[in-house]
Amino acid sequence: MKVLVTGGAGFIGSNVVDRFIDEGHDVVVVDNLSSGKLTNLNPKARFYLLDIRSTELDKVFELEKPDVVDHHAAQKSVPKSVDDPALDAEINVLGLINVLNCCVKHNVKKMIFVSSGGALSGDADQIPTNEEYIPNMISPYAITKFVGEKYLNFYEVTHGLTYVSLRYANVYGPRQIPDGECGVLPIFMNNAIAGKPSRLLTYSDMPRGTTRDYVYIDDITEANVLSLTKGENVVLNIGTGKELYIADLYDTMQEVLGTKLELIVESERVGDVRRSAIDSTMAQKELGWSPKIDLREGIKKTYSYIINHAE
Repeated sequence: MKVLVTGGAGFIGSNVVDRFIDEGHDVVVVDNLSSGKLTNLNPKARFYLLDIRSTELDKVFELEKPDVVDHHAAQKSVPKSVDDPALDAEINVLGLINVLNCCVKHNVKKMIFVSSGGALSGDADQIPTNEEYIPNMISPYAITKFVGEKYLNFYEVTHGLTYVSLRYANVYGPRQIPDGECGVLPIFMNNAIAGKPSRLLTYSDMPRGTTRDYVYIDDITEANVLSLTKGENVVLNIGTGKELYIADLYDTMQEVLGTKLELIVESERVGDVRRSAIDSTMAQKELGWSPKIDLREGIKKTYSYIINHAE
C-alpha cells in the first residue's frame, strides 16, 4: 500500500519509513526538516520538503493519493511547549487538522497518529497506567496530544476516517537526537564516550531522577507496521510497562559501556512528569504487539550505532 509519513526524516519517523519500505510498501515523506535530517531519509521514499501547516500539503495528497497517513510530525518538546504554548498548538493542533482535512478530501483509508504515553499517563495513581486513565496534563504538549486524539474521534464520527492512536513511551535508539529532553540516552552516551560526567535534572525529593518507560525503536516500528492493517478507532499504549529511574538508566548504560562517570544532580524542568510507565495490554489485544528488545540489548544497539556513525 502507499503510506504518507509526516515527519519521516526525524528519529522515529525515518525508522518507521525504513521498516515500511522493507515490508514492500510505497512510502512518501513530508517533513520541514526543523528537527529531521536529509541523511535520515530512505532513498526509496519520495520526499516533499513541506510544513504540515502549509496549504501546499493538499497538492501532495492530490498527487500521491496515499492509502494510509502515519502522522509523526509534531512539536515534541515539553519545555518548548511551556515557553511557547501558541506555537505548540499551531503545529500539534492546527497542523494535525490540516492533515486530517487532506485525508478526508482525498479518501485516505486510515490515519496512524503518534501520541504520548508519558505525557498523558504521567503521575497517575496506578503505574503502569492503562488507556482508561484520565490524563493529568501539566504541559501544553500533553494538552495538544490529548486534543489531537479527540479530533481523530471527531473525524471518524463525522467523516468515517479510521484511526489508530499510538501513545509511545520514551523511545530510544539509532538516529535519536541528543537534545536536552527526549534524547537523554544519547546525551549520556556521548558524554561517556568523551569521558565526561552527565547531568540529572530532577525534583529535590527524587534524587535518582524521575521515572520513565523506555522502549526501543525497533519495537515502535513493529507497532506501526501492525497498525497498517490492525486496530480500528482505538488509542493504544506502546511501552514496556517497566518504570525506571533515570539514574538507573545511567547505571545500566555504564555497565554496558564499562564506564564509571559521575552523574551530577540538578533541579527539575518545568512541566516534567515525575513518574511514568504505561500498560500495553490493549496493544497486545488489538495489534498482537508486545515489546521484544530489552534495555541492555537496546543500549548495546544504540551504542554501536553512535560509534559507527560518529562525525
